[in-house]
Amino acid sequence: MSEGTVPQIGFIGLGTMGSPMAGHLASAGHPTLVWNRTAGKEAHAVSKGATFAPLDQIAGTCSTICLCLGRTEDVREITIELLKTTHPGTLIIDHSTIAPAGAREIALLCQSNSAEFLDAPITGGSMGAQKGTLTIFCGGTESAFNRAEPILGAYGKRIAHVGPSGQGQMMKMANQIAVGGALIGLCESLAFAKKAGLDLATTRELLSTGAAGSWAFDNYGPKILANDHTPGFSIKNQRKDFAYCLESAAEIGLSIPQTELTDQLLSHFTNAGREEEATTALFDLLIGEVNP
Repeated sequence: MSEGTVPQIGFIGLGTMGSPMAGHLASAGHPTLVWNRTAGKEAHAVSKGATFAPLDQIAGTCSTICLCLGRTEDVREITIELLKTTHPGTLIIDHSTIAPAGAREIALLCQSNSAEFLDAPITGGSMGAQKGTLTIFCGGTESAFNRAEPILGAYGKRIAHVGPSGQGQMMKMANQIAVGGALIGLCESLAFAKKAGLDLATTRELLSTGAAGSWAFDNYGPKILANDHTPGFSIKNQRKDFAYCLESAAEIGLSIPQTELTDQLLSHFTNAGREEEATTALFDLLIGEVNP
């Protein structure tokens, strides 16, 4: 890279979250190369100024590469492929939610190939990605975090370095445990109100202004009232995250019964072929509209 050239950034994984995030990078003036397994998903990022490129070109020309994928095995597979072509010192930032143990393993893999790795899972939902207001939990070395922070500012509002490799994912697990609690609390509350003959809109309005108020009441409540279970965040992805939560809790010797129960309840949607619906569909199960 010649003096004065702006470093290129790669972005791999252009789903509900990754597509607007890559778009923000390009809009902020970062030369951005993007790739996705499914053709056509690059359209939004390209409309914002990004360029579609093959994996080997991204690996060979980008000093920083962001990932926003599905599972641990996806991140491992793509990272192995990238490391065949990356230059020494390349920084890989992973925004996927994966197993903390997997993040630590992939960080060691990068280190052995003269690359840096930052696990940087995100929270804030699809609206946070679209608005560029995500919260990002970062695990890795101080040097990796310092390199990443100016880039993450393109789509992150709150960016925190929470410890060494794997700790970003551990923070995301803590987040998902709390999300599960908020979800089941909201759905139980509104299911109770419905069965008791209370008006659901009034219930949501009144409870959201008191001690019961939460992000879930404000954002998921209207979707439940509208019977709108389009993702959003799908049951399939929530159960994937819960599996990592339960695995990580077992590693540290902690019981998380609420998370286990919520996962068991959501499993009924997997069995019914409805796991692509939003997690707010749990309300339907509690009022008896999904057969357990």
